[in-house]
Amino acid sequence: MICMEKLLIKNLNSINGSIVVKLKSNYKNMKKTVIFAICATFISTTQLSAQILKGVLRDAKSEISGNSTSSPLSQEEVGSGLKEALTRGIEAGVAQLSKPDGYFKDMAIKILMPEEAKNVESKLRALGQGKLVDDAIESMNRAAEQAADGAKDIFVAAIKSMTLQDAMSILRGADDAATQYLNKSTRAVLTEKFRPVIKVALDKVGATSHWNAVFTTYNKIPFVNKVNPDLEQFVTEKALDGLFVQIAKQEKEIRKNPAARVSDLLKKVFG
Repeated sequence: MICMEKLLIKNLNSINGSIVVKLKSNYKNMKKTVIFAICATFISTTQLSAQILKGVLRDAKSEISGNSTSSPLSQEEVGSGLKEALTRGIEAGVAQLSKPDGYFKDMAIKILMPEEAKNVESKLRALGQGKLVDDAIESMNRAAEQAADGAKDIFVAAIKSMTLQDAMSILRGADDAATQYLNKSTRAVLTEKFRPVIKVALDKVGATSHWNAVFTTYNKIPFVNKVNPDLEQFVTEKALDGLFVQIAKQEKEIRKNPAARVSDLLKKVFG
């Protein structure tokens, strides 16, 4: 009986030892697997980081040395790009301003009575003639809206005369550098050519008769200094002011907003 007990205990110990050995072996294998996974992840991450860093350093070196992979812009490309940007700006500006209320409902460019006629306006409003003034103001803006479309060809012709030297200076300038150049270099010619367009529009919408009614009424008031500003000149100047404001907005949009660069040339010049 005692011998059987000893034999049983010996067998049990042998079985327990095998289990322990197997558990230890499994533990070691699991440990190796975990360590391997951690190492693999670290190596993979390190390789990815090294690739990213290598790319950054390569790009930085290229940028510093000026050896960019993209081809440099030629003066012809700069000139063509700026002319295209201005042309698109003019087309968008003209399209906006030639719509009904393009001038009249835009307080930034709405044409009001000239400074020398402020007394005229206030005096007539005080005498209950406000509608007379309102009609004159609205008709001036309607004339500008009618004439805006006729300015496009005049502007485009002016843009074509821009030199390459002008274009290079504009590219490095402010957000409205091209608009400023166009305003400064072509304003006198544009005024001369645009005035007949305005005159036709003024007559067409009845602005001339409204204007004459305002100042005829005012000049009949006793003891006032008679005034009658040049309607065509005044509306021409204000209409051009509004056009340049819209062109400047479009130029800034093309410079700042990649989505506004709708051609490969614009993307290259302003990218």
